[in-house]
Amino acid sequence: MAVIQLKGSRRDGTGKGAARKARAAGQIPAVLYGHGETPQPVAVEFREFEVALRNHKGSNAIVNLNVAGTEVTALVRDVQYDPLSRAIIHLDFQHISLTEHIEVDVPVHFVGTPVGVKDGGGILEHIMRTVEVRCLPTAIPPAIDLDVSKLEVGESLHVRDIQAQDLQILSDPDTTVATVVAPTVTEEAAAPGAEAAAATPGAAEPEVVSAKGKKEEDEGEKK
Repeated sequence: MAVIQLKGSRRDGTGKGAARKARAAGQIPAVLYGHGETPQPVAVEFREFEVALRNHKGSNAIVNLNVAGTEVTALVRDVQYDPLSRAIIHLDFQHISLTEHIEVDVPVHFVGTPVGVKDGGGILEHIMRTVEVRCLPTAIPPAIDLDVSKLEVGESLHVRDIQAQDLQILSDPDTTVATVVAPTVTEEAAAPGAEAAAATPGAAEPEVVSAKGKKEEDEGEKK
């Protein structure tokens, strides 16, 4: 995994006011913590981080953060977005060592089309999107591939079925990751009374006698 070079600066003060001030200056407020150190408020340039994140593959970015001439290797542990604008509003950097194992969540990427979907009309359901692993920071993969092509309708794959090198998978091995379920068939309900009418002999449409026909019938009886 490539390490992103990133410049930062010390941030004076904490709280909403200080965070708004940083954003107004085109920066993203952040906190740097880990390795038994006191959490330190910092800030990075919004545009620089956005470009770096866009070019990074995977969800666990590692940065070489330069703050006031001091370089720190850190994992981007959390990225917070504004719910409306989707702009990045805060970052959490975890100080790490490239020679020490860490625990992270890695996305699961499904490979292939299940037989049960292709031939049986089933539906592939994604039960787990990520799994927790333990590894060296440089061994974190962008995603873990899981072949689902042999799944029939009613079959599932579990965490224990994941094959990954240089990783210790921490998620429960019995947890279902993906399953193929049968398609749902919905029949349109018959119109009220239609089914009963069809099942009753002679329940045809009632005869309609016009006024003229009624008069002719009466006259015939008088004759």
